[in-house]
Amino acid sequence: MELFGYKIEKKIGSSVVDKGTKSFVAPNLDDGSTVIDGGGINAFAVNFDTAFTTQQDLIDKYRKIARHPEAESAIDDIVNEAVVLDPYKEPVSIYLDKLDTIEVPKNIKDMITEEFGIISKKLEFNSSGPDIFRRWYEDGAIHYHIIFDNDNIKKGIKELRYIDSTNIKKVKEILKERNKDGVEVVTGVDEYWLYSKESRGITQTLKVALEAVATADSGLFDKEKEVTLSYLHKAMKPINQLRMLEDAMVIYRITRAPERRVFYIDVGNLPKSKAEQYLRNIMNKFKNKMVYDASTGTVADGKDTMSMMEDFWLPRKEGGRGTEVETLPGGQNLGDMDDVTYFQKKVYQALHVPSSRMETDSSWTFSRVGEITRDELKFTKYVTKLRKRFSDLLYSLLRTQLLAKGVIDKGEWNVYKENINFIFEDDGYFTELKKLEMMKERIEMLDTISSGEMIGRYYSIEWVRKNVLMQSEEDIDTLDKQMETEKAAKSSDEDGKSDDYY
Repeated sequence: MELFGYKIEKKIGSSVVDKGTKSFVAPNLDDGSTVIDGGGINAFAVNFDTAFTTQQDLIDKYRKIARHPEAESAIDDIVNEAVVLDPYKEPVSIYLDKLDTIEVPKNIKDMITEEFGIISKKLEFNSSGPDIFRRWYEDGAIHYHIIFDNDNIKKGIKELRYIDSTNIKKVKEILKERNKDGVEVVTGVDEYWLYSKESRGITQTLKVALEAVATADSGLFDKEKEVTLSYLHKAMKPINQLRMLEDAMVIYRITRAPERRVFYIDVGNLPKSKAEQYLRNIMNKFKNKMVYDASTGTVADGKDTMSMMEDFWLPRKEGGRGTEVETLPGGQNLGDMDDVTYFQKKVYQALHVPSSRMETDSSWTFSRVGEITRDELKFTKYVTKLRKRFSDLLYSLLRTQLLAKGVIDKGEWNVYKENINFIFEDDGYFTELKKLEMMKERIEMLDTISSGEMIGRYYSIEWVRKNVLMQSEEDIDTLDKQMETEKAAKSSDEDGKSDDYY
């Protein structure tokens, strides 16, 4: 089977195949990939239907439960918190100050920043960022096909095309060989993607190079079934329970809510057949149900139509209390919603969203950071965790772009990656209040250090600016230029006043 796509690493002198130390035990590959044994003539004679089918079924279930109102509302809160669209700011930016610790040249940093801007535009993250994050969150993974210019890979990524998660699966082929003693040992692992799609009853399977696909997964895996799980997986049971409970509640209320009547008709000593005929005559005499036909727009006599709100007609033999009409009461406690509310809270808890956000009529305000609820603080940390995991997609795209253009090589990327971070834009009163209180604490700490004359004796000005005031190198350069400009302007104003005075 031919390998589709480009192997960037091979072009810069490396290999996709991990040629590790020989061993009789395969390396740990618990990342949701399908593991196969390679190296023989039947290396690709493997049935992937099970892995694909399981993955497809799960994703279909995730997408279905995501459309449930409570789940959709909770997902909206998560997505809106994770990716903030601001007309004046980028939803995500790259942070490279940590590269100074490994003495990366400024021109390389500028090139990395520039390439990330190109990737962000190719991904259309400024406009479609929330939709991309939602796909990743619901499916548990997201994939993009990286398209290069066939004539010149040095131009970098030409186009990014979304790949449905139900059609692609990562495969790790364990490479084996027999040593001189006849023992089968593991020599390495070859990784690639397997794209499978059914069209007109024909399933087409394509082997795709690892570098040709950018991806990010949830980090949750079913090791037994070799599938990637979504963050919605924990919420499947409470959402299904809530759906069944709501359906049962609707049926119960419709059937038990109306009041119905019981007509006891005195039939005397009539035989059974004549008593039944007499009862039907009485029913038809007093019952005249008009039914509206929506298809024809006519009104018809619906005497033969029975409904769940139909009255009861019962015969009563001679010797009873004669003809009688009795009213049956409707269902009681139909307004009790405690069980529904319980499962709604279970859904929000499973998705790590504060249950207070479920109450649309509730209002809450922030006065100090210390007064923020514990659930809101946990939710903020959870969103931060999601952002970090989603950033794998940005890392994958940035890596491919830098390697393709020759900005850095594979070895340099492995070092740089640990010092590259992505900053997601925040909004909301809580964030602003938190920043203000943190700034207040920093200024107070600066006053303490300055008053004690520790600057210049124990701490340098640069260290204080970076570690106390938390100013980045870009902030420092900008502020220094602004202060020089203001100082020059002030000096000019003072000179002008002096001339006017004299």
